[in-house]
Amino acid sequence: MTHEEKKVAKIIEELTIFFFAIGADEIHSGIRKVDEHHAVIDFESNFNPEYADKLDRMSQYLNEEKNEGMEDIYWELAGSGDPGESSQLLLIGMMTDKADVSIEGNVVKLKLYKELL
Repeated sequence: MTHEEKKVAKIIEELTIFFFAIGADEIHSGIRKVDEHHAVIDFESNFNPEYADKLDRMSQYLNEEKNEGMEDIYWELAGSGDPGESSQLLLIGMMTDKADVSIEGNVVKLKLYKELL
């Protein structure tokens, strides 16, 4: 497994922890390598409506400008914060190139794009 593949796995892990913390009981994720240098992460989860406020800025956090310097230093810390905290979503946003976020009812669908360096 390459360094970049480990980063993709950490992103999935952090999203899973985040959604468990906001009441998810059904989570689906997948990774598709588009080519040698690009991957797409598909993630879908339900959540407890009591925690809907935790999703208010999700699109903004996940579309944070990519910061390769921060990514190289902090990617191993993904999953180490308090579950359900938006700071981990910010880190994921800095590790990915683009995120499409869709919230319908109590289901969130994410499509994250990641360049593999």
